[in-house]
Amino acid sequence: MVKLKHFRVKLFAVMFVLTIVLGSQVQAAENLNVYSIWPENWARPMFQEFEKATGIHVNFIRFSSGEALARVIAEKNNPRVDVLFGGPVATHSAGIKEGVFEAYKPEAYSVLKSRFKDPEGFWVGIADDPLVFMSNKKFLEEKKLNPPASWYDLLDPAYKGMLQMADARTSGTAVTRIFSIMEVFDRDEDKAIGFMKKMRENVQVYTKSGGGGTIPVGLGQAGAGIFFIVDALKTKQEGYDIVVSFPKEGIGTAVEAIALLKGAKNPELGKKLIDWATSPAMQSLYAKYKINFVPAHPDVKVEASLAKVLEAANLFPIDSKFAGENRKRMVNKWVENVIQ
Repeated sequence: MVKLKHFRVKLFAVMFVLTIVLGSQVQAAENLNVYSIWPENWARPMFQEFEKATGIHVNFIRFSSGEALARVIAEKNNPRVDVLFGGPVATHSAGIKEGVFEAYKPEAYSVLKSRFKDPEGFWVGIADDPLVFMSNKKFLEEKKLNPPASWYDLLDPAYKGMLQMADARTSGTAVTRIFSIMEVFDRDEDKAIGFMKKMRENVQVYTKSGGGGTIPVGLGQAGAGIFFIVDALKTKQEGYDIVVSFPKEGIGTAVEAIALLKGAKNPELGKKLIDWATSPAMQSLYAKYKINFVPAHPDVKVEASLAKVLEAANLFPIDSKFAGENRKRMVNKWVENVIQ
């Protein structure tokens, strides 16, 4: 009887240990590691909703696109994360060139427009994000200026030392701006660089992140800048008196993308996040969380107030292949000719 009792105690102890071990293995298997280019206040609610839907927890670190790209390239032989989430598609296209992604075509792939997917499936679009001009309303009134409606308006001496925009060495917003200006000048690099050099004379500071200049413009510390619409409208939602406008010559809109890392430790979990992010399940949440991205999935409508703002826009899509292939070269050219 005593032996039986001891046996039961030992059996219970073994089962308890196995429960802990197996439980920890299950928990580890349901954790996904991500580099997010989206700021934390946009990425976190999406990942929390994903966990509710799937039980998969997302551990993420936020970097600007240039930093995230540099990291996945440096970690190419031993990836520390499974997925690169968000960010302008030029970043992902440049990553293809470096061989850091694994092709994967989610369920939504077949219904997405061609500009929202890489032909081989190395990245897939989850949103569209147009650039805009954003100005401080009080600044415009004091200077007796209309909201800028042309790229050339930003060369006005009234903006001397009063423009803020992102640094292309770290920011995908800035890279999109460079390729927008190139398209305005029909890809004539000399003319595009010449324009950027003239605009440089009015720039107060180039910020590390794409949205870094929004609050200074909102506060009137800067007069205007060039930002993604998602950052500009967030600034307005926070109560800053700003004006959004678009240049008549046109301005670029960049696909926000997601990609699976080659050699990912948790590829199947990564694929589940890509499936979810490219579906209406996630993209219908943009409006709920007041995130002003244009959904990539055709079944998700653009939120009404965002659609109204875009009515005045002359937008053209950034050519992801061209931008990806020329990203590094053009950033270097911008640094050498505009910054220095």
